[in-house]
Amino acid sequence: MAQLFEKYVRKDYEDYEDFYKNYEVNIPENFNFAYDCIDELAKKSPDKLAMRWTNVAGQKRDFTFADMKYYSDKTANYLKSLGIGKGDAVMLILKRHYEYWWTILALHKLGAITIPASNLLTPKDIIYRCNMADIKCIVCTADGDISHRVQEAAPDCPTLKLLITTSPPENSQWLDFHKGVDEASPEFIRPEGEEATKNSDIMLIYFTSGTTGMPKMVAHSFTYPLGHIVTGRFWHNLDENSIHLTTADSGWAKCGWGKFYGQWLCGATLFVYDFDRFHANNLLAMLAKYRVTSFCAPPTIYRYMIKEDMASYDLSALKWGTVAGEPLNPEVFYRFKEFTGVELREAFGQTENSPLALTPKWMAPKPGSIGKPSPHYHIRLLDAEGRDVEPGEEGEICVDISQRRPAGLFVGYYKDEERTREAFAGGVYRTGDMAWCDEEGYYWFIGRADDVIKSSGYRIGPFEVESALISHPAVVECAITGVPDPDRGQVVKATVVLAKGYEPSDELRKELQRHVKQVTAPYKYPRILEFVEELPKTVSGKIQRAKLRKEDEAK
Repeated sequence: MAQLFEKYVRKDYEDYEDFYKNYEVNIPENFNFAYDCIDELAKKSPDKLAMRWTNVAGQKRDFTFADMKYYSDKTANYLKSLGIGKGDAVMLILKRHYEYWWTILALHKLGAITIPASNLLTPKDIIYRCNMADIKCIVCTADGDISHRVQEAAPDCPTLKLLITTSPPENSQWLDFHKGVDEASPEFIRPEGEEATKNSDIMLIYFTSGTTGMPKMVAHSFTYPLGHIVTGRFWHNLDENSIHLTTADSGWAKCGWGKFYGQWLCGATLFVYDFDRFHANNLLAMLAKYRVTSFCAPPTIYRYMIKEDMASYDLSALKWGTVAGEPLNPEVFYRFKEFTGVELREAFGQTENSPLALTPKWMAPKPGSIGKPSPHYHIRLLDAEGRDVEPGEEGEICVDISQRRPAGLFVGYYKDEERTREAFAGGVYRTGDMAWCDEEGYYWFIGRADDVIKSSGYRIGPFEVESALISHPAVVECAITGVPDPDRGQVVKATVVLAKGYEPSDELRKELQRHVKQVTAPYKYPRILEFVEELPKTVSGKIQRAKLRKEDEAK
């Protein structure tokens, strides 16, 4: 069976060089993922399994592509009956519930703007998002207390007109999602004329994690899904026989990377495990039971998994593993390969784009490297003066847009022209992330420009030190930051979460410092080492190094 992505790009390539040189995306006029992918698959392969969903309570639902068309059409009709149309902003707070996929497809069909959000948002966060993006409607789960926080925020959100819950409504403020969808017509006609979507229309807005300052609104157009063909086909290595699991919650951009666009363009089956709290043994059980073939998760999840008795789980179906979010520690790479035979492959990208660098099947992975540049983007490493750096020298990862603007790259920061101009100044998009390139063309991530530590004339990237620390069995998670020092400018500080069976002590602190000196250059070792129960993180799970720095400055 031909896969849909073949309409837009070449199916395969001989090697990375062929891939990089000849990869091109054919962008059709007025592309709309919901119609041109899901409805097309529903027509060609109606009985093909699109998604297998289960939750921690053991409930299960299977959806074919015909089902996805059916429920998205009904959801579109329901939302349309409530006055939701082209250009209206709708926030989805649906965790990993299957209703998320019905609703986002429906919003794409209507031409409305989807704003995914985490269930961890506070009332203040909700007010900020509603008023910044002029949100008209919130579709929300009632699991936990997020619906109560939405209710608390609602009076301070003048544009917010509709509250819809996927659980039985507690009061008259909420509309019943399932009742509305059940009663809606299954026939939805693609809009034409002024109501039809154009490639340049805003399809999706992600709020950034807000590691520094208030979250930015990252706006993507209707061509964004085509940027994720690289993700699904050439990073996740998917085809119509694949069963793929990405762990991400629907509230952040990694869901779009791993649980939606690129995967279905390849005709793969999504496996969605709906959980609130991560437990490595539960996830391993799901991988085994549902015969997952391709798996993507951040390094932290892999670190917890390899500390379990992995040999007791049948992971023979697993053929491909990918990792993103931060560089992968070599110890995790080799331990996971030892247990499964699978070599983990890294990639790098942001909320603002699809993968900028990746490790496709033609390349041998180098643990800790984010791979080589995606052919979809023209990547340059630039110094502060905008000059290209030499191999081995650090530079800022930039996307050259002087010749073309690739599908997958964001349109700009919504309603913030000044910040958009700054981001795209000089014909490049500046990511704010630092890396260096080795002689073989592999890129090595250093960190955010603000995260680089300058100590006694040395420049120290936090991830290299973190990787060294994590290779010690006592360390589950850690964050490296720079602390002001009168003599050295800055010194390296490690904030460490210990593994089970280890207790904080001066002896352990010295042991970990010695370990880092042995694993990496001695000058990089943490002169300050603090033990904590947990690290501060954004709602998307990223470590908030900026918050740690502020806390240290306040001491």
